[in-house]
Amino acid sequence: MRLGLNVGYWAGGPPPGIEETVAEAERVGFDSIWCAEAYGSDALTPLAWWGSRTQRLRLGTGIVQLSARQPTATAMAAMTLDHLSGGRFVLGLGASGPQVVEGWYGRPFEKPLARTREYLGILRDVWARGGPVTSDGPAYPLPLTPDAGQPGVSGLGKPLKSSIRPLREDIPVFLAAEGPKNVALAAELCDGWIAMLLDPQERFYADALAEGFSRDGARRTPEDFEVAAMVPLVVHDDVEAAVDRVRPFYALYFGGMGAKGRNFHANVAIRMGYEEHVDRIQALYLDGRKDEAAAAIPSELIQRMALLGPADKIRHDLAAWEDSFVTTLLVDGDAETVRQAAEIVLG
Repeated sequence: MRLGLNVGYWAGGPPPGIEETVAEAERVGFDSIWCAEAYGSDALTPLAWWGSRTQRLRLGTGIVQLSARQPTATAMAAMTLDHLSGGRFVLGLGASGPQVVEGWYGRPFEKPLARTREYLGILRDVWARGGPVTSDGPAYPLPLTPDAGQPGVSGLGKPLKSSIRPLREDIPVFLAAEGPKNVALAAELCDGWIAMLLDPQERFYADALAEGFSRDGARRTPEDFEVAAMVPLVVHDDVEAAVDRVRPFYALYFGGMGAKGRNFHANVAIRMGYEEHVDRIQALYLDGRKDEAAAAIPSELIQRMALLGPADKIRHDLAAWEDSFVTTLLVDGDAETVRQAAEIVLG
């Protein structure tokens, strides 16, 4: 089992003490650092800035949102960071949700699976540099021509080949996914899966991964596929106090992300048998009663998806993660949390 530092996205500004935390993660043997984006800080700039102070940590985006950039722009950024880091970059991608995609980026959210498949194909064509890149897909046609149905197209566009050679033609791509079809797509087309809100003992995702691996032309096998799971880790003598520390996180994702009836994160808890609880959590959260929403989340549900409590309890609970398909635990926190995680997980 490996460890990754999950920096996430900013809450108003850079996380306090982040330089110390990143340095400590490298010192104690973490494998990677991961940055995210939503509709504030971006995932690439902090990764380049903090990553420049490291020598060994892999630098992952967890995640870059597909709708934020054309696939060629993402391919350019990936090649650039891979060069600058000496081949340590991992491109984590995700579709996000309709509220962000349509509300922030002004793009339609339709057909996320088809768009993801098309996006990945263009990325790999850019990095392979086998010739000028073209695509006849409906979401990202290259080159754009007047018959594409978009106004103002000059007709002067021509297929282009990247002006730089990638350091690696096969930059690793991880897909963030929660629904079964998206997880199967990750297993079919990608090098890894970024998992969130995961119970390692649930068969649901194991079956979805198996479906992807079984498809013709699948890129990886279960043996060489990575699964990086975001797992809150809080060392505390009182288990319920540790649970309370992470309640706001789960309340936000179960209650406040997306729209009622279209919240992919809430669907995870619903599939785990907590539909009635989710209905109450969403109602409270959307009514502005966030503390009550957090208190309504069953402690059992949180403990199934996190590592919480005294160190000995966490070591015991860790066995389920080590026996699962998860290869890397992504934990967040300060330098002290990093040290505790390394002591417990890495020994």
